[in-house]
Amino acid sequence: MADRSAPSCHLRLEWVYGYRGHQCRNNLYYTAAKEIVYFVAGVGVVYSPREHRQKFYLGHQDDIISLALHPERVLVATGQVGKEPYICVWDSYTVQTVSVLKDVHTHGIACLAFDLDGQRLVSVGLDSKNTVCVWDWRKGKLLSMAPGHTDRIFDISWDLYQPNKLVSCGVKHIKFWSLCGNSLTPKRGVFGKTGDLQTILCLACARDEVTYSGALNGDIYVWKGINLVRTIQGAHAAGIFSMNACEEGFATGGRDGCVRLWDLNFKPITVIDLRETDQGYKGLSVRSVCWRGDHILVGTQDSEIFEIVVHERNKPFLIMQGHCEGELWALAVHPTKPLAMTGSDDRSVRIWSLIDHALIARCNMEEPIRCAAVSTDGIHLALGMKDGSFTVLRVRDMTEVVHIKDRKEAIHELKYSPDGNFLAVGSNDSSVDIYGVVQRYKKVGECIGSLSFITHMDWSSDSKYLQTNDGNGKRLFYRMPSGKEVTNKEELKGIQWASWTCVSGVEVNGIWPKYSDINDINSVDANFIGQVMVTADDYGIVKLFRYPCLRKGAKFKKYLGHSAHVTNVRWSHDHQWVVSIGGADHSVFQWKFVPDRKLKDSLHIAPQESLVDSNSDESDSDQSDVPELDSEIEQETQITYRRQVYKEDLPQLKEQCKEKRKSAASKRRERAPGNSIRLHFVHGYRGYDCRSNLFYTQTGEIVYHVAAVGVVYNRQQNTQRFYLGHDDDILCLAIHPLKDYVATGQVGRDPSIHIWDTETIKPLSVLKGYHQYGVCAVDFSADGKRLASVGIDDNHTIVLWDWKKGEKLSAVRGSKDKIFVVKINPYMPDKLITVGIKHMKFWRRAGGGLIGRKGCIGALGRTDTMMCAVYGWTEEMAFSGTSTGDVCIWRDVFLIKTVKAHDGPVFSMHALEKGFVTGGKDGVVALWDDTFERCLKTYAIKRAALAPGSKGLLLEDNPSIRAISLGHGHILVGTKNGEILEVDKSGPITLLVQGHMEGEVWGLATHPHLPICATVSDDKTLRIWDLSPSHCMLAVRKLKKGGRCCCFSPDGKALAVGLNDGSFLIVNADTLEDLVSFQHRKDVISEIRFSPGAGKYLAVASCDNFVDIYNVMSSKRVGICKGASSYITHMDWDIRGKLLQVNTGAKEQLFFEAPRGKKQTIPTLEVEKIGWASWTSVLGSCCEGIWPIIGEVTDVTASCLTSDSKVLATGDDFGFVKLFRYPAKGKFGKFKRYVAHSTHVTNVRWTYDDSLLVTVGGADTSLMLWTYEMEGHRDSRQCDSEESDLDSEEDGGYDSDVTRENEINYTIKALSTNIRPMFGIKPHLQQKEPTLDERQGVVR
Repeated sequence: MADRSAPSCHLRLEWVYGYRGHQCRNNLYYTAAKEIVYFVAGVGVVYSPREHRQKFYLGHQDDIISLALHPERVLVATGQVGKEPYICVWDSYTVQTVSVLKDVHTHGIACLAFDLDGQRLVSVGLDSKNTVCVWDWRKGKLLSMAPGHTDRIFDISWDLYQPNKLVSCGVKHIKFWSLCGNSLTPKRGVFGKTGDLQTILCLACARDEVTYSGALNGDIYVWKGINLVRTIQGAHAAGIFSMNACEEGFATGGRDGCVRLWDLNFKPITVIDLRETDQGYKGLSVRSVCWRGDHILVGTQDSEIFEIVVHERNKPFLIMQGHCEGELWALAVHPTKPLAMTGSDDRSVRIWSLIDHALIARCNMEEPIRCAAVSTDGIHLALGMKDGSFTVLRVRDMTEVVHIKDRKEAIHELKYSPDGNFLAVGSNDSSVDIYGVVQRYKKVGECIGSLSFITHMDWSSDSKYLQTNDGNGKRLFYRMPSGKEVTNKEELKGIQWASWTCVSGVEVNGIWPKYSDINDINSVDANFIGQVMVTADDYGIVKLFRYPCLRKGAKFKKYLGHSAHVTNVRWSHDHQWVVSIGGADHSVFQWKFVPDRKLKDSLHIAPQESLVDSNSDESDSDQSDVPELDSEIEQETQITYRRQVYKEDLPQLKEQCKEKRKSAASKRRERAPGNSIRLHFVHGYRGYDCRSNLFYTQTGEIVYHVAAVGVVYNRQQNTQRFYLGHDDDILCLAIHPLKDYVATGQVGRDPSIHIWDTETIKPLSVLKGYHQYGVCAVDFSADGKRLASVGIDDNHTIVLWDWKKGEKLSAVRGSKDKIFVVKINPYMPDKLITVGIKHMKFWRRAGGGLIGRKGCIGALGRTDTMMCAVYGWTEEMAFSGTSTGDVCIWRDVFLIKTVKAHDGPVFSMHALEKGFVTGGKDGVVALWDDTFERCLKTYAIKRAALAPGSKGLLLEDNPSIRAISLGHGHILVGTKNGEILEVDKSGPITLLVQGHMEGEVWGLATHPHLPICATVSDDKTLRIWDLSPSHCMLAVRKLKKGGRCCCFSPDGKALAVGLNDGSFLIVNADTLEDLVSFQHRKDVISEIRFSPGAGKYLAVASCDNFVDIYNVMSSKRVGICKGASSYITHMDWDIRGKLLQVNTGAKEQLFFEAPRGKKQTIPTLEVEKIGWASWTSVLGSCCEGIWPIIGEVTDVTASCLTSDSKVLATGDDFGFVKLFRYPAKGKFGKFKRYVAHSTHVTNVRWTYDDSLLVTVGGADTSLMLWTYEMEGHRDSRQCDSEESDLDSEEDGGYDSDVTRENEINYTIKALSTNIRPMFGIKPHLQQKEPTLDERQGVVR
């Protein structure tokens, strides 16, 4: 059974044994429902003593170390440790998250406290500054933050009698804080003569500015204002760890094991010494007290919780026990009874009843315990110790049978044979000893095949064989009881194993990720009957796999709760439960096993919410039999939006290049040209990797995006207006409900989202700072106030914004795989959905976080890849389109039904007042009724339906539809091929805008005497465009290969096209039919040029370093230009048609004579005198100035000179189009630059009369037209040109004072030099004898 899918059964956490008493204080309280709330490992526990029942809060993903109770005593705040720790506020009744506070603290959250009315929460971090933060926790908003203290802070509290005042205390300090506006200011408490300066561990505030605090020496310090006014000496014999204020007074608990009650004026009422009670023991230390009416809760250092009833105070009731501090590794289950045995480094062995959820026996040993086993008859319990010995006890009364020490290193694993005759003991000495049980544990054999410590062992059912795993991941077999190694494969074939707890072996291959270290899974246990197994690993995760599990990287279900490593895991004898134990968190978790047949009944239970990936998440996906991804989606998921260099990096790069600039600055630099260009029209629409990015505006114009431009297109006048605020590819666009504003998100290192007005084309807000690499989806809320966005970082972070304020409201990691769409619920702006690769999640906002629930598919199938989603007619209903052509209908988070809508993926959906419209890869637009019951009408996008007014031609019938929008009586459709169409309800289709399809566009040629141009692209098309005001595509021809260059003949009748396979064609420029074609090269043809005049010769340059010269009339190759050491990039003829200038990838400028191709060497001065028919080269002294300072990083890819030889236009790898004065002599010429293309501008050409500059943008597939404006023709509009970056240095545009002020360096002198020399060692660095407490690290 090589099934790689996840098992269909699951585990449910039923009980957690333990309480976190070590290194924590004040973490145990009564809730309003008289339940007890505390935490252990990464789980918040709510325990009901009445029903003896536990509920669990599972929103954390690492150890919880702090807890605070809301004044109304229903809500709880917990803080965790970790690199990016967060605080969860949750409801103790429903155990659901209410709010998440994140992105501020590092390392961990040490203390928490709510203010009097519960509106604000204060938190203290574990970072080096012990940062104090005040939150409006419901909104998840940080109100104020300040560094807390240079040393640890142990407690913080709001002054409940004065607003906006707080008190914090810790190592050798106490601070009194006031919060004013958003600033927190501390004053240090003055100890004065009244008491010693010492560490304060806990505090409570009282009336009239009085604060009581517990000190490390057991005294209580009483403060008035910021002054110490008196001390109550000897309140406890040692440190006071906890102080709790209630209506009746105060309770304190200390290291001396006493709990004391005090009245409101801190007069003693009574003392309870827990060490003296029945359950007490020497060294009992109190970490937490909570006094409520006549009940007192006490938490101890050793993980016990006592409940004391005040009038029977000498009979405390022990309600929870766990192991004390120290690693917990030993776990065994009883063979016939529901009992689990654990042993730990705290030297105790404990027996737990899985039915009563209680500790029923404990026994203290001499040594730390590392492993345990129960004999088959359930009479003996064997314990392996850290010192190499092992002990056997009778389970009945825990008396010793034998104690044997044959080894020096720890015993890590021991097991009884199924027939009960032998005990195998594996040690870190790399050997396994076999002992005879009946012979009073006499050693009868030894297995010595391993080279590393023994980690796991299993007996065969007939007790004749033993298999072992060791630290090297080796699996060995031995004959029993002699211990002889078995190497013969035949002998091993038929062995049945009595148990399976080994981590290596064919049967468990699947538990290992595809690439993994062999020792991060600590334990395995197989349930043969249920065909499942459970594993425990170093990441705190318990996983459920199918058994056997043969192929690596199998799917699983995972369960969080343990914080660090889970050391051991076992099924109970009847497979009803799984018991897992945590190493560092020394807690015991008991999970109920829910077989798959019961799952059907439990479906009505809402799925557990999650903040982390999930509490019981399937592994990456639940399916192994995922259908093949649709080719188009596959292609899209492989696009990477990373850039080698981002535009944001430019200022830094320039800084690095400043030195070079200084040397160049001595030369007089050419000034920028007076003339300028303005973006006039863009052919193109980004459909190939975007969706739902095309809308009607309020006024009936059409808004969409291509390259780095937001376009507003007026279809009556066929004109465009442009939003040019972005500087790299725009990847998504959403329109405001009022259809006047749009939001666009771009690619970038810190990518920005711009919200801009489609009428005025002005930005209203720019949001950045929370995404990486790019923003791939945005959506407005129905009231237009909020915006949701998704990033393309590895976690696909989802952010919810208040966009007008530019404020981030909430954020969460979305998914490992790509997310395509985010939609905010129109009825409840706190809810949203995201869809993507095998992903459908429903989110709700909780403070600064979002909590996600996976769509529940139930028995209806599996999570498909979802491409689009909309909300329906009520807040519960949602619809999503899948990659297989179905529409899924969801109510709340449950899938109700699916409807077949298209052949192939459904890429776009749109909700109407009544009904829906969908578009798919099949090129069909479908209109549906409001329940998706009936398809009312379909429109197929076909050439035959194109109306006469179309601005171009459809490349193919039924193009893949990526965007749909309705309005103004029409359906607007955007296709993958970069076309925008308007479908009339009655059927005719008008093509409005189009560009090239996916693939880079490089080839560009303008006609010698008409306003048309030709382009050729990697999308395997050659296209002719009309540049006059009709702005349409006149003709298109499909090619067998993509192309990189084209050129019109001087009379404009023929058009030469160079293809990527080394061939080239000459076609009729009107009909695009072949005239002639050649293939002499194998590599890409990079440039092609007719000679001027009669166009007698055609020069064809290729990437294999040659230029071939053909005679056009006789169609023969007449010359070959050799001598280039790299691929050819640019080529120009002189006016006579006799000389070729060639540029190569190695930045060589070479000259060849036509027609034979002889190489010529021409001095620089001569080159300038030659009259060139065209200038598109980028090398030589005439264009030295076009190379930017950072020329190493980026290339100038293209240039073109106006016919009056005054202005040189260039395109570069940064997406800039620049204008220089010609000749651009001297380095770093000044320029005007324009951003509209995204990364590479691959080609630039002036039209025959210089009225327009035409540019193509490589991968952004767009063709842009810029009008050329003479000097003086400058209107007052914002100028898109950004003057060059190196102005002003030698222009002397400054007054001398201004210059001086500009150069002042504001370093504060005190920081740069010591004012007076200092000697000796500063007091805090001096060596001093550490006190006992400090030696133990944290104050315990």
